[in-house]
Amino acid sequence: MKVSQLMLFGFFFIGISSMEAQDKTSLTLDQAIQLAWSKSNDVTLANTKVETSRLELQASKNDRYPNFKVSGQYQRLTKATIDLKINNNNSSSEPMPSVDQLLLGQANATLPIFSGFKIQNQIKVSDHLYQAENANALQTKEEVAMKVVNFYASLYKAQKTVELLKENQKSAKQRVTDFTELEKNGIIPRNDLLKSQLQVSNVQLTLDKAISDQNVINFELVSLLKMDPKTKLEVKESDFKDFQMDNIPTDDQLALQNRKDLEAVQLQEKASLANIKVAKSSYYPSVSIIGGYTALNLKNVVTVQNAMNIGVGVSYDISGILKNGTNVKIAESKAQEIQNSEAMLTDYIKIQVQKAIEDYDLALKQNIVYNQAVEQSSENYRIIKDKYDNGLSDTNDLLEADVEQLGSKINKTLARANVIQKYYELLSVSGQLNQTFNLSKI
Repeated sequence: MKVSQLMLFGFFFIGISSMEAQDKTSLTLDQAIQLAWSKSNDVTLANTKVETSRLELQASKNDRYPNFKVSGQYQRLTKATIDLKINNNNSSSEPMPSVDQLLLGQANATLPIFSGFKIQNQIKVSDHLYQAENANALQTKEEVAMKVVNFYASLYKAQKTVELLKENQKSAKQRVTDFTELEKNGIIPRNDLLKSQLQVSNVQLTLDKAISDQNVINFELVSLLKMDPKTKLEVKESDFKDFQMDNIPTDDQLALQNRKDLEAVQLQEKASLANIKVAKSSYYPSVSIIGGYTALNLKNVVTVQNAMNIGVGVSYDISGILKNGTNVKIAESKAQEIQNSEAMLTDYIKIQVQKAIEDYDLALKQNIVYNQAVEQSSENYRIIKDKYDNGLSDTNDLLEADVEQLGSKINKTLARANVIQKYYELLSVSGQLNQTFNLSKI
């Protein structure tokens, strides 16, 4: 019976452990970014804008084709008075026939031949804007990827901080247990016990804050990935293993070549220059080929069949010559606005790249220092603990050395994650982040 109970308890424990394990979900950074690209509202919206722009381009191209219209009418006439001029010389006294209905059918076609180059330039405008939307969509993917990287790095930092705080909490609680016995035996004053208890309280407060931060970051990340809000992601350093810190940009040349937001603005500038030509098209006449077919039946009077026509139509808005100057100036002003925006964005990109380079270099230096600090703080704690055990150091020194050791361990973990984060930021501002994760799929 005891064996059965023991086995039942074992199965229950395994089941609980399995449920806890299932609550944790692990994704590599690459998998998370691919998921964000397929699920993110930002990417979906950007792709929708691309499709809209593609349809607008197709609509512009459709203007090259002829317009064809078919119309028909049936009219009921009431007591119509008919006066046929061709019968004025006819002395016939025969009464006029009754006319009470009219049937009319028409088919007309118009093919534009020349419209001041408006159609060609409008197609160019739409084409450049379509390409600009494609570039914007790629830039959106870049931004979403960087957002995932930041969340992953932040979640990794938060989880490692919680892990280290829990380890420190165990040692702090054990110290309280040890100090309690020592205080009971009169070996240490009660004040030292209170200090150790206060440290446990401080660690608990810090741990609670770290867990809260971890939960918030986790919720933001799973929301971005469109996962179940209850999903708990576990980020390990191995999830970043695919990255290789090579081909690191050292200037802004790659950024000026690869940044999709800059490319989008440049394409918008081309569209604006073509739009100036569209505005100027009103200075020219419009020429088109026209053709049609008419069939008519006026009951008891006349029937017309096979009345076909073909010719050339010309239209010229004379007043538009005077009025259109303002439209041209507006188009030119908008083109100037985009050119200024491009110059501002170029300067901003240069600043971004320089800052990212400096941040990455700083992260590397900090990583080296924090690694050294862990060794130093660990050795310092060992020495202080040895002195404390031999009565050569007080409790304040011991607790302070313990706090410094904990801080150095946390800083070391954060510094490693920070190097990875700053590396990806440098790739992002240089327009290479998409390439990094797309290549992993080849």
